[in-house]
Parts: sequence; structure tokens; C-alpha cells
Amino acid sequence: MVGKTDTVTESVLAEVLAGVVRKEHIPVDSHFFDDLGANSLVMAHFCARVRKREDLPSVSMKDVYGHPTIRRLAAALDTAPTAAPTAEVAVPVTPPGSTARYLLCGALQLLVFALYCVLAGLVLGRGYEWISATDAVVSVYLRSLVFGAAVFAGACVLPVVAKWLLVGRWKETEFPVWSLAYVRFWTVKALLHANPLILFTGSPLYVLYLRALGARIGKGVTILSHSVPVCTDLLTVGAGTVIRKDSYLLCYRAEAGLIRTGRVTLGSDVYIGEKTVLEIGTSMGDGAQLGHSSALYGGAAVPAGERWHGSPAVRTDVDYVRVPPARCTTLRRTLFGLGGLLQTVFLYVPLAVGGSYLLLTLMPALDTLLDPTTQQLDSAEFYSEALGLSVGLFVASLFVGLTAVSLIPRLLKPFLRPDEVYPLYGFHYSVQRAIARMTNIKFFKWLCGDSSYIVHYLRAIGYDLSHVEQTGSNFGTEVQHETPYLATVGSGTMVADGLSIVNADFSATSFRVSRATIGPHNFLGNNIAYPSGGRTGDNCLLATKVMVPLDGELREGVGLLGSPSFEIPRSVERDSRFDHLREGPELARRLAAKNRYNLRSMGLFLFVRWLHWFSLTVLGFATIDLYGAHGTVGGLLIGASLVVGLLFSTAYYVLVERLIGRFRSLEPTLCSIYDPWFWWQERLWKVPDNHLVVFNGTPFKNLVWRLLGVRLGRRVFDDGCYITERTLTAIGDDCTLAAHTKVQAHSQEDGTYKSERITIGAGCTLGTAALVHYGVSMGDGALLAPDSFLMKGEEMPARAAWGGNPAVPVTAAPVTGGSARAVPVKGAPLNGVPVKGGNT
Repeated sequence: MVGKTDTVTESVLAEVLAGVVRKEHIPVDSHFFDDLGANSLVMAHFCARVRKREDLPSVSMKDVYGHPTIRRLAAALDTAPTAAPTAEVAVPVTPPGSTARYLLCGALQLLVFALYCVLAGLVLGRGYEWISATDAVVSVYLRSLVFGAAVFAGACVLPVVAKWLLVGRWKETEFPVWSLAYVRFWTVKALLHANPLILFTGSPLYVLYLRALGARIGKGVTILSHSVPVCTDLLTVGAGTVIRKDSYLLCYRAEAGLIRTGRVTLGSDVYIGEKTVLEIGTSMGDGAQLGHSSALYGGAAVPAGERWHGSPAVRTDVDYVRVPPARCTTLRRTLFGLGGLLQTVFLYVPLAVGGSYLLLTLMPALDTLLDPTTQQLDSAEFYSEALGLSVGLFVASLFVGLTAVSLIPRLLKPFLRPDEVYPLYGFHYSVQRAIARMTNIKFFKWLCGDSSYIVHYLRAIGYDLSHVEQTGSNFGTEVQHETPYLATVGSGTMVADGLSIVNADFSATSFRVSRATIGPHNFLGNNIAYPSGGRTGDNCLLATKVMVPLDGELREGVGLLGSPSFEIPRSVERDSRFDHLREGPELARRLAAKNRYNLRSMGLFLFVRWLHWFSLTVLGFATIDLYGAHGTVGGLLIGASLVVGLLFSTAYYVLVERLIGRFRSLEPTLCSIYDPWFWWQERLWKVPDNHLVVFNGTPFKNLVWRLLGVRLGRRVFDDGCYITERTLTAIGDDCTLAAHTKVQAHSQEDGTYKSERITIGAGCTLGTAALVHYGVSMGDGALLAPDSFLMKGEEMPARAAWGGNPAVPVTAAPVTGGSARAVPVKGAPLNGVPVKGGNT
């Protein structure tokens, strides 16, 4: 029997769902996905409409997946315990921005960048003069050594000096963006990101560098993340702590038009997993752990010895330190750091400086390019030599690079045995780092990704791909690993972008490489860390930003969503409507056509890259010739050429993308990956856009986004957001887009491509590493917490605060009862807003 209350709830829920799916009658026992043919986008709209009803409690996508019929959902809602009274959520208000202050800030940032380029130009010019004054190989090496070492030391010291002069010691404070205080903040941040010591992450030298910037870091700390903490005085890391790559401890937060600085405190022997975010105001006690794909929101405190994971993090029994310790002495760490520094100074720097000079001077066909006295910039000989040089170097770099990444790591492979524990900072550790760096070069994955040819490349560098069922889109352009020789991907599996195969485990003193196996017939969404020992098997769907489980039964034939993850349907009717194109003669015909199209795309962008290279070659040698004719003033020309080179590169790739897009906006689409329209979309994804990083935190990035087709409001603060489909995205005035955020207006699942528009209202905030999926609407002033995943089709009301993976509304719920250990999450502020949480 169904009670009266349940009947009323069922009726109202059925009425709402009928309006969404446009049916007159919804049977209360019909399965949302299997019987009604709904999908996550449809059910997201259903949840949004339910939240607008005052006579119904709030419903999340997790509720829908856990109770996939009207009857079960109504019963769950009516039997849920009555929530404690909650306070009204106080979402920070974004004050109206000042256009004058915005423009002044941009002018000052341009001035800082120009001065840096002028300084670099003067130094490079003097160095070039000194090195070119001799012809002997030994003299060229010695002068390159002295000059290169001096430049390297200056580039390392300058950010430290600038930090102490411009800021002094960072304190907990806040200041508006586009202010003079922000200009100082941005200058220090930009110099930190340009510091060559970032290349030494994973080395004790990097720890010394952070200490010089004011961070309090204990002995034996290993930091593998390339994301540099900016407000270093507010970072405390205890002895023996391990911080994995792709983790963010920035010690500041961009929110509602403000920069807020705050402390991040880690005790001794703490472990931080991959793809994690630690907000300001968080702390972890001695021996605590934070798992992969997890986040600690502001105010959260993990007690000593406890293990937490998820976004927001909750308690778990999973042990993420999966390798025993080894003997690693202070002397070993010192010698490793010193050895890496000497190798850089005595080998890599002279090779880069003097080697390139010798290479050019030994080429007899470059008389016009290298003779500053001829002044033949308007001659055909000058450009023909530049053409020949650029073609030769471009082709040689392709051949040498592909040969090197395929062969050299294979020669190193025998020195690393699977599942054997090695101490850090020794020969085996150097081998592992060399293999990881060489085989993770992005260029070839960018070239071959989203096509059949990525399979051959990954096999060439060592992936075990079993019997490949070629789809033409088996992998995207961004795949990384610790070692390719212990990465296995099953037959029929498709992988979107952002996969990180975590097949090396680290402790404070040791590491071990082991095989990571992704089962057959899986689909992996974007931005996933897949660790060795992941408990997924055959025929699984791993949703975007999902946390792969390391415990429990082996999951097969299901989908997983969220962090911590929970089960969802493996697929729905809409995703299978194109299955007839994925089998038999039709697949063979369309795959062959796709391969031909992708091959033309690869050729096109090799040409685009070379043409860019050729243009910069002309600019570089024109600058050298003008420098020789103008003496000291020529140093200013070199600095000016650096600015011109950046402006040219930006304008060039904007023009390339708009030409490919035919200067038209994309339209929301649902199609097969074997549709020519999708192949054209893949071609757009191959346009290089790494240069956009230079514009982070400046008004100039907004200008570039507009040129690329984003409908962008005024005074938007973009601290490092990435927008995949520019012309499908609209962002309102005075929004705050924090570092490492992503706005992705598409999804490609199991051979089906879907895209929808994204609308972000005025004054919204996207927290660090948050991801906004397609079809999303955010009302004015809405706030999305760090590391959150705002699922497709969600509608955030104005002035709402959402957080989590998947994101749900957050409320200011008081802490009542339960274990004291849950207190740091349950009731901990989410960017100033307490969030719900509990123990797992």
C-alpha cells in the first residue's frame, strides 16, 4: 500500500517529469533510463524544476540515480530524516567593477611585461655579442657556460627578490582585483610561473626554492606538482610529506571580484593525491591522507592519522600510501639536487645557448641571415634562407623528437622493474623521471590525438593496447602517465581528454612502478586520474572527474560518477541511437573516411605550425640583423621582438581558428563521431592555444576570448580558465573565473557527440579547478565551489552556492551529533559557506 503522503509526492513528481519529457502520463514504476529513455541531461532538467517547487524537497542527480523510478524516489524523499534547521546561505556579493581601474590595471601589467622583455632583450643581446666574438668550439662552450649560468641564476633569483621587494611577507588579507595591490600580486605570480626552477619539481632544489620564498617546509618533503603556491609565507608543510602532481595549494582564492589569501597547513608525513585542491584555511594533521581527485574546502581540518577523499572530502578507510618506505638519507637528497643543478648548468644550458649558435654558424647557406652588415631584409635571399632553415629545423625536430621518445625511454626501461621498491633521489628515480618526461611530450599526442593514429603512437612509446577495436577516437589529445610500459588499456575502450594514468606510487622515501589496467569496452570521460589497482573491470563508464575506487568489489557493466563515486547506468537510449554506425561495413566505410579527414587535419596543422615557426624565424633573424646595425639600441629591438612575437602568435592562431570555423558560431549538436561535422570539430580542437596562459589574470585575455567568439561581459577576471567551445559560451559582467577552471560545452561518450550552450550570469564565481559541463545555466551572482563538477543541464539559481562532485546546493547546516571527526567537513565553510558532509 502507498500512503497518502507518498501518493501526493508521487503525483507531483510525475507531473514535473511529464513536463520535462513531454508525455501525458508517467507510470510511477517506470525506470527513468530503461523504460522512459531519459538521460542525465533530461534528469538534470527534472531536478532543476523540482528545486523550484516549494511543495517538494530538493532532488539531486545522485538521488535520481539511486532511486530511478517515481515511486522509489518519492519514498526516499518522504522517509528521509527531517533536516535540522538551516541558516540562510550568505553568498559573497560581487561589487560593480570600475572600468577605469580595469583599464589602468591592464596598462600597468603591459608595462611590467614590456620592461621584463626589454631586460631580457638587453641581456640576450650582450650575451650574443660576447659569444659570437669567438669561433673556437671550446671558447664558445665556455662563454655559453658562463653566460647561460648567469642568465639561469638571474631568472631564478629575480622572482625571489621581486617577491620580497613588492610584497614582503604574505599575510592573510583580501584585496579587489584590478587594484594596485593586485598588480603587485600578479607581478609576483607571473615571475614565479616563469622561473626555470619549476622544472626541478620532484627535486630537493624545488623545496629550497619555496623556502627562499618564505614557505615553512620540513625535511624530506617531496613535491611533484608544477602548480606553484603564490602566497608562500602562508604555506606550512611538515617533514616527510608527499604532494603528488596536478595538485593545487595556491594559498589564495579568487572569489566575487576579490583575491583572498590564506593559510594551508600540512603536518608531518602527510600524503596529497593527484588532481586535488586544498583551499585556503585548510589543514591536515600528522600522517593524514587526501586521496586522488579530492578537495578540502575552506576551514576543513583532517585530524592526524585519518584518511579522507572525495570532493568535498569525507573520511575513508582506503590507504593511499601503497608503497613501503626505503632508506633515503639527507646526503642522498643533497647529491641528487646538486647533480641535477650541475647537469643543467654544465650541459643543458651551454647546449641550448652555444649549440644553437654553432649550428647556425656552421651552415654555409645562411650568409644573408647571419650577416648584419648586408641589411638585406627586403631581399629574396633573406627570406629564402629563412624558409630553408625553418623547413629543415621543423622536419628535423619532428624526426628526431619522434625517434627519441620512441627509442631512448626503451633503453632505460630495463632499469625499472615492476613492483620493486626503490629509494627516492637515486639512479632509478632519475630513470623514472626521464622516462616520464620524454614520453609525456605533448606535441605528438596533440598531433595524433582524436584520430586512429594516436593508437599507433601510444603503442610506439610502450602502451599495451591489447587487440585494438579502432574507433577513430580511441584517445584524446591529453594522456599522461608515470611510465608507458605499465599502462594497459583493454580492447574497445575509448578515452576522452585529461586522463592521467597513475602507475607509480610514492612515499616520503621510496617509489614503485606497477601496472595500471583499464578494462575492455570502457568509456573514460574528461580529467580522470586512473591509479594502479583501480577497481573497475569490463564495460564501465567512468564519468568526467570521477574518483576511481581503490577498494570494494570489481565494478563491471556499470557507470561511475562523482567523488567519492557511486553507480549510475552504463548507457542510455540516446547514446545508442548511432550504434548501427559502429559495426559492419558501415563502420569500415565511415572509419576510412574519418581517417582520411583526420590525416588532412594533421597535415594542415603541421603546415600551420611550420608557417608560425617560419614567421618567428624571419622575425628573429630580422631582429639580429637590426641589432648588429644599431648596437646598444638593438637590445631594445630584441625586447620589442619578444612582445611582437607574442602578439603575432596570438593573432595568428586566432585567425587560424576563425578561418576553420568560417567566422561562424557553433550550433548545439547531437551526432555520431562518424559524422563529418564532428570531424570538423576535432579539427578546431587541434588549434594551438597554449599562448593563452601568458594572458591569465589580465584584461587582455578577455580581448582574446572575444576574438575567439566567446560572448564575454565587461571586467571579467580570468585567472586561468579554459573554454573549449568558445562560440557556445556566454559569460556575464564581473565574473570571477579562478585558476585551472574549465568550461566545456560538449561531451563525447561511446561514439556519440553532444554539445549545448553554457550561460554564466553576471557576478558569478567558478572556484579553483571547477568544471562546468554543457547545457548549464548559472544565475547572476552564483558561486561554484573549488573542484566541483557542475553536470550537464543543471540550472543554478541566482545567488546560489553549489559545490561538490557532482555539484549540489549547499546549506548552512549546523553540526549536530555524530563523530567529532566529521566536524571539519560537516559544517565547514565552503568559500565562506558551510557545506553538508559526513563520514563514509
